[in-house]
Amino acid sequence: MSLDINMWPVLLLVSLCGLVQGLYRVDPLVSTNKGLIRGLQSEEGYAQFLGIPYAVVDKKNPFGPSVPHPGFDDVFEAYETTMCPQVYNNVAFGTIDCLTLNIYVPSAATSQNLLPVMVSIHGGAFVLGSAETEGSPTFLLKHNVIVVRINYRLGAYGFMCLDIPEVPGNQGLKDQVLALRWINENIEAFGGDSGQITVFGESAGGMSVNLHLLSSYETLFQRAIIQSGPASSSGLLMDSDKTVPIQLAKALDFETENTLEALEYLAFVDVHTLVKLAHDLKITSLTETNFPSTVPCIEKKIEGIESFMTDYPMNIISPKVRNTPVIIGHASNEMPFLYGVADADFFSNYDFSFISNAFDLKDDWEEAVNYVKRFYIGDEQVNKNLETEITDFASDFIFNYPTQRMADRLLEIGAEKVYRYVFSYSGGRNWLKIVYNLNSTGAIHGDEIGYLFDHEIFSKDITPEDQLMIDRITTLWINFVKYGDPTPTTSELLPVKWQPITKTSQPYLNLDSDLTLEARPFHDRMAFWDLFYKLHKNQHKYEVSGK
Repeated sequence: MSLDINMWPVLLLVSLCGLVQGLYRVDPLVSTNKGLIRGLQSEEGYAQFLGIPYAVVDKKNPFGPSVPHPGFDDVFEAYETTMCPQVYNNVAFGTIDCLTLNIYVPSAATSQNLLPVMVSIHGGAFVLGSAETEGSPTFLLKHNVIVVRINYRLGAYGFMCLDIPEVPGNQGLKDQVLALRWINENIEAFGGDSGQITVFGESAGGMSVNLHLLSSYETLFQRAIIQSGPASSSGLLMDSDKTVPIQLAKALDFETENTLEALEYLAFVDVHTLVKLAHDLKITSLTETNFPSTVPCIEKKIEGIESFMTDYPMNIISPKVRNTPVIIGHASNEMPFLYGVADADFFSNYDFSFISNAFDLKDDWEEAVNYVKRFYIGDEQVNKNLETEITDFASDFIFNYPTQRMADRLLEIGAEKVYRYVFSYSGGRNWLKIVYNLNSTGAIHGDEIGYLFDHEIFSKDITPEDQLMIDRITTLWINFVKYGDPTPTTSELLPVKWQPITKTSQPYLNLDSDLTLEARPFHDRMAFWDLFYKLHKNQHKYEVSGK
């Protein structure tokens, strides 16, 4: 039986939960396929259900696959959110009992008025973040959509890839699959339309969305928004490191060369101790010179084990793509989120080694790197005054060109519509520019989050210019959620018709103080990489089929 969130007297099971600021608060109680769930009524007028468990981790093997949560015999009180084990500011947080989701429901949701659903997957390089990292979803809820946010295992607990049945790989992505299945089976009880689900995310969240679109699992959503997370990026998609459990065990003075013995030992190590150790060993740390080794991987096919991905993303032809409209884009100046905090020595000693993440160039290495250097910095030697040029290289290699390649690939394998954007606006809510106190030009990685979500780091006084961007980007995203088209009609707010890309044209929406439809972002730099990839196609690591 589905229960409405709006019509309190008749259609809602309720409990009176006491006084809040001198007023009675009525908290919703919803009947789902998994049992009764009681949430909280927010002061802003929407219902929120926090920390709903959707899956369970095997305590004897917390690094392996999770299983669906069995449900509740008693009323589950969804009052507190959780976060998975991780390290932030050198301090360990989180619990392994973290496979939970948060649901936010506007008062307009009823069984007669099922609302579209936006499922948010958080970023954080697959080693950081939680369902609440990005702030409050109130900007989106005002448009009468239900927002669901999920936690999934990170780092060593979520992304060891060992090619064995116990830890086949991509456990964190498989957690997300169980969350999406839970949402499909239960969201109608909250007033959500299970036939109108959009999955969206930024950075690792965007890559997760991209990978779900290409995975072998069933269709679990109808639309996808990929923000700064193309699955063709060589920065956060690498071959697995099968030595991780042995490294961790050894650092804790447990000597073994047997992977299963190491896993059995590590299963009973305190989770905070383990994630801090993995961080200190740089297995899960993200810096300007180090990317985590616990990231999505290409799994070995193992009999009896359901795989998420057994081939490289650019090789996969997924039937899901043919019926799924996609928004895909990036910020105008991505990499200052890492390079903007680097010191002069970093740039003076820069070696363009990122290229080796994607290409196995062997004897061609020096010649290939020299081509790249000449294109970006001319005949100069690397030095601290070339920060902008070096940052442009990294932005292009990790985000900009992979976004173009993925957009083209989705179109090639039959995507219904693919809309490209570049977020260029620099205002008072550019998320990571504020966090890192950067004055980089344009927008950097993650900056659009401050205009989709409301976070406590931002001033409560929103400038008219920032409010306009909030209104624009949320309306574009919501139009796409509801209609599969971000600009079904033009208006004073959205004066430009956003056209999808085609096989012969690459229009993109430039999200700046003014909205403009332009052609081929960074076209001269992208043309260089077109040629580079063609020249070294047979040396590309991630476009060789099969494991």
